[in-house]
Order: sequence, then C-alpha cells, then structure tokens
Amino acid sequence: MSEMGVVGMASDVQKLAMQGRRLTPEEVAELEKKVADQPADIDSRTKLLGYYFLCRREQPGAEETHQRHVLWLIENAPEAEIMGTPFVTIDRILQPDAYDTAKKAWIKTTDDLPESPAVLRHAARYFLLHDRDLSETLLQRGKRLAPNDPEWSSAVGQLYSLGMISLSEGPERKDLAIKSFGEYQSAYRLSGPMEQEFLLQSLAKVAFEAGDIDAAATYAKEMLQVAESGRNRGNHLHHGNLILGRVALFNGDVEEAKSYLLRAGQTPGSPQLKSFGPNMVLAKALLEVGQKNVVLEYFELCEEFWEMSRGRLNQWADLVKADRVPEFGGNLAY
Repeated sequence: MSEMGVVGMASDVQKLAMQGRRLTPEEVAELEKKVADQPADIDSRTKLLGYYFLCRREQPGAEETHQRHVLWLIENAPEAEIMGTPFVTIDRILQPDAYDTAKKAWIKTTDDLPESPAVLRHAARYFLLHDRDLSETLLQRGKRLAPNDPEWSSAVGQLYSLGMISLSEGPERKDLAIKSFGEYQSAYRLSGPMEQEFLLQSLAKVAFEAGDIDAAATYAKEMLQVAESGRNRGNHLHHGNLILGRVALFNGDVEEAKSYLLRAGQTPGSPQLKSFGPNMVLAKALLEVGQKNVVLEYFELCEEFWEMSRGRLNQWADLVKADRVPEFGGNLAY
C-alpha cells in the first residue's frame, strides 16, 4: 500500500505546511509537477496541502486539488505526520461527497493496517468532529494495542469532552464528563511530568463538570504552582484561576469568585489566548448572579492580551451594560 519508503516522512510537518501558505502560483505549479513525477515526495505534498488549505474557499479548483492530495495520502501514506493535522480536514457539512469518499478510504486503510498506531490515530482524528462513534472505535482499538501509551486515553478523554460542548446541563452531559475525567486520569497516571502538566487544564475542567469539585480545585492549584516556574505560564494562570473561581462560586463565595476572575484576567497571555481569547464560563456565571461590574473589569483586562478579539469584548461590554448576558459562543469552551 505505502510508498513512504521512497522519500520518508516530513521531518517538521507544521513548519513545512506553513511554508506552503507562502507559496507563489509559480512555486505551486513547480511542486505539482514534482509530485506528479515523484508521488511519494511527502514534503512537497505537505507544502501543497498548507497552500490549498489556506485558499481552498476562494481559489477556483483549490478545494478539489486539496481533496485529491488528501485522498492520495490516505491511500498511499496514511502514516505520514501531515495526516494527524488540521491541514487534511475535509468538512462534512460543506463537502459531503468528498468527506464520504475520504471516509471510505480511511475505513479501508484501517482494515488493511489494523495494527498501525499512526493509522488508527490519524483516522480517529479525521472522524473526531463528524463521526465520533467511529473515532471512538478507532481510539479504543489503539488503546488495546498499546494500553500503556497515555496518548490513547488522552485522545478518548478529548473525544468525550468535545461531545459535552453541544449539550446543556443534565445527566447526559455529566455522564460524558465523568467518562472524560476517567480517561484523562488514566493518561495522567501513565504520563511523565511534562505530559502531566499539559493535562492539568483538561483534568480540572472535566473534574468540575463531573461533579468532583475537590479534584477540580486540586488540579487548578497545581496549575498555579506550575505557572510559577514559567512553563505555560499564561494558560495556567488564566485557567487555574477560573476553575478556582468556579469552585468558590459553587461553594457560595461570590466575593472570592470575583477575585479569581480578575486574577485570571491578569494573565500575560499565550498564543492560544491571544488568538482564541479568554474563557467566559465564570464571567457568565457571575453575570447570572448580578455581578456585572467585575465582568466589565475582566473584559478590560482581557483587552491587554486578546489581540484577535475583533471588537467582541466591546460588543459584549455593551450588552452587559444593558443588563444582558452575551452569547459567548466558543469562548465558553476554549
């Protein structure tokens, strides 16, 4: 099946894909000729995928070409690193026929290579948003192959956590939170210190949603302790304080919750916070108990680091001043 041995996997897939986003039309044509002559040149395909992923909505024919490269890779190089990135995404809503074609190819590939961890991991990622049951099946197969690899439990935990986003409060959401928490705990136990640190945010969030308030507080405090060393400081300060604020509010201490909200807004920021922005779950909860002044102050603090807010903080502030609770959208999940 695979022609990977001819050229090998991309050594730095993200860097190559980002290089592709800066290609000129002449360079694209040259790379297309190159992969036509050498189909197993994964690095060149990776650059092309970076290019087409950026312009596939605007440039005529780019979407179809992007799909063609994705399909070739599924059928011939499913273990390539690029297959585990968003650059190979095909949207089921906008491109249903192409999505289904790729789906069939992935199912065949996982049947042909049933014991390849990379293939199972990449296929599961492809199905993560639109075919979660299939994604879970593939991840569980991976867990059976390598039960001591924390990556599988972490991925299953993420799958359950994503499933919570569209659910309102209730038994179904809590059940998913409990399952997610269990998977993240397994991943934490199997991981080394650095990997454990990166799991803290997910652990704290799903522990709270699962109703294990003490565990949520414990993981949140650990985030703040780790932040003192400077590692991932911005994210840890933001999310650790927010979880502790939710715990305080759960326990009826509104003043302490307000204090934690402001501390969360005093984060120096991070690449994620600068682009996707701050989390608004605690802010929303405080608005619902009439604490609009502290939320407006929180918005002002967030302006210091949210570089890509596109005016949303000002829009939300106007709604809050009018005694309305904004629709925070994705900022309730980030």
